[in-house]
Amino acid sequence: MALKSSNKVDTNVYEIEVTVTPEVFTDACKSAYMKQRKSIQLPGFRKGKATQGMIEKVYGENAFYEEALEIVYPEAVTAAIEEAGLRTVDTPFDLDVPVMSKEQGVEMKMKVTVYPEVKLGDYKGLKATMLPTEATDEDVDKEIENMRDRNSRLVTVEDREAQMGDTAEIDFEGFVDGVAFEGGKGENYPLELGSGSFIPGFEEQVAGHKSDEEFDVNVTFPEDYAAELAGKDAVFKCKIHEIKSKELPELDDEFAKDVSEFDTLDELKADIKKQMNERKAEEAKNDFENQLIEQVIDNMECEVPQCMFDKRADEMVQDYAYRLQMQGIDLDTYLKYLGQDKDAFKATFKDGAEKQVKASIALEAIVEAEKLEATEEEIDAEIAKLAEQYQMEADQIKKAVPADQIAADVKTKKAIDIIVDSAVKE
Repeated sequence: MALKSSNKVDTNVYEIEVTVTPEVFTDACKSAYMKQRKSIQLPGFRKGKATQGMIEKVYGENAFYEEALEIVYPEAVTAAIEEAGLRTVDTPFDLDVPVMSKEQGVEMKMKVTVYPEVKLGDYKGLKATMLPTEATDEDVDKEIENMRDRNSRLVTVEDREAQMGDTAEIDFEGFVDGVAFEGGKGENYPLELGSGSFIPGFEEQVAGHKSDEEFDVNVTFPEDYAAELAGKDAVFKCKIHEIKSKELPELDDEFAKDVSEFDTLDELKADIKKQMNERKAEEAKNDFENQLIEQVIDNMECEVPQCMFDKRADEMVQDYAYRLQMQGIDLDTYLKYLGQDKDAFKATFKDGAEKQVKASIALEAIVEAEKLEATEEEIDAEIAKLAEQYQMEADQIKKAVPADQIAADVKTKKAIDIIVDSAVKE
């Protein structure tokens, strides 16, 4: 098996010719026969007992060629691509097999998409804005109010109408053009008014009504709703059974003791501010890096193959499906709820996939330009960090993540450090 020729035929596309010797292909035909013989029966022979020669005499010499090609193809193509020094980013396409016989061996032509050439622009001395890293007193007060809200209790009210912020226990049934639709009915449903959990405009129309009151709510389904209801007008017949309002706990030291490990409200506020500052610092750091990397991408010249974007989008869909599965939801059920097919869902990852691929290409180019390396100590430190993050043993990380991938991650972080350390904060 050998590479016969390799020629660039388009941007990021090469055509290669691959040969397989007669001896190798003949052996592959024999392997194909051994694999298939138990399923082949010839007149006068018990099933699986006919020789290779007899089968080829009846069905033709090429009886096992197709299976034999599948046997030799992977190794032959991999070896040829390696010999050509090509870094492919997708499976070969436009396969043509003009020669295939035991006497002549195999000659194949195919096209492969390769990793793009990159011309870096400026990546040092770039300018970006750093977000605030200090939490304000208003930020802390807002978080305290959220904690009060989470620790509130619902108290039944009978002497007034429902207000935004209340929870109304309701019956409802929806109709489009006078016909009830599937999934549009509920009984004794606790709806928090102002939560935004129902169709836009629904909750606002429940507000203003009292317990035991029956009324209609008129809404229009959003255009991005499930296909059978999107953009349609609907009438919901509703009845309120009970109205409950939130009763917030007093804001004092006792509150701090109830919701935290601290004895005083001042200590709780100080801890909240500390945690907020840490989050803000991390968010500011990530935002600063992202601004700079976007500039590096804009400054570089590179024609990225579409297949790289598609592959990354597929991976993002798979990651999303895995997270859904962890919640006991399969992707098909989720898409049915959204009223989307898989192609439309994949399209929502398009922009993110393109940004990630371009960022990866740009950072790898900087790694090469700066001749960055990863030492054993740095790789071990990264493994230890991953082990702590995922609460696993270092040996488990080594088995789960290839060493070259960890080394690549270390070098990528070094590339980011070069961009960030040389940048100017505005």
